Amino acid sequence: MKNIFSYLLIACWAVFSMSCSSDDENPSGESARVNILLVDAPASYDEVWVEVLAVRVKIDEDGIEDDDIDDDDESSWVEIIYDGSQPINLLELTGGTSEHLGTENFPEGEIDQIRLILGENNYVIKDGQRFDMKTPSAQQSGLKIKVDEYIEGGMSYDLVIDFDAAKSIVEAGNSGQIILKPVLRAYLDEVSTGIMGQVLPLEAQPVQVTVEGEGESMNTYVDANGNYKITGLDEGVYKITFTPNDSYEIVMVEGIIVEDEMVTTVTSQVLPEN
Repeated sequence: MKNIFSYLLIACWAVFSMSCSSDDENPSGESARVNILLVDAPASYDEVWVEVLAVRVKIDEDGIEDDDIDDDDESSWVEIIYDGSQPINLLELTGGTSEHLGTENFPEGEIDQIRLILGENNYVIKDGQRFDMKTPSAQQSGLKIKVDEYIEGGMSYDLVIDFDAAKSIVEAGNSGQIILKPVLRAYLDEVSTGIMGQVLPLEAQPVQVTVEGEGESMNTYVDANGNYKITGLDEGVYKITFTPNDSYEIVMVEGIIVEDEMVTTVTSQVLPEN
């Protein structure tokens, strides 16, 4: 009888320990809240409009690599419909400005990848004229972006999609066609790591800002006040190139140190005239 009682005590203790362990991993049992944001802008056109229909998110709840799982399995994806009434002008997404594409609650786990779903109404305005951008049909079914970021229950995150329009718009030689070939990256902006600053004079605009380092190269443009911001960087040493209009000189600044979980403010850059 004593042995049976001892076995029962051991079994109860094991069940209690497993329960505590599970509770420690996610004590509240809550979902993680994720805001999905779109950033970045080009500047070689007056306006650049892209039609965003939805964002699809693939969550791996057990946190284990699942590359062998079929990406076409609808049960592994959550779709967030963008309810904007018109395409988004990427030119407005500068200097820390972003477009809110939607918010969703997800179970604790790893965001494996996302897909940005575009429609066909994509175009640019150049010198006051509209030019439609050809968008391959495969892109309309979803532009795949690897994320591989873990989210915890009870926390809130910003998932940022960086649309590098400077690399995404291609003018096809003498044909006159403009093709949209999106270059995208995505990252969680729970704690920002990046670079920000200001470029003067304002007469030097449009000013392209190119950040290179740690095997990465990213572009953005300054806003109307000359401000720029690029986040989602790894810590390390970076080089910044400021490319203004033809009346001003290109300037390169090297040795910019970026520390983890910090946004480095670069000294305001005044570009000399040609």
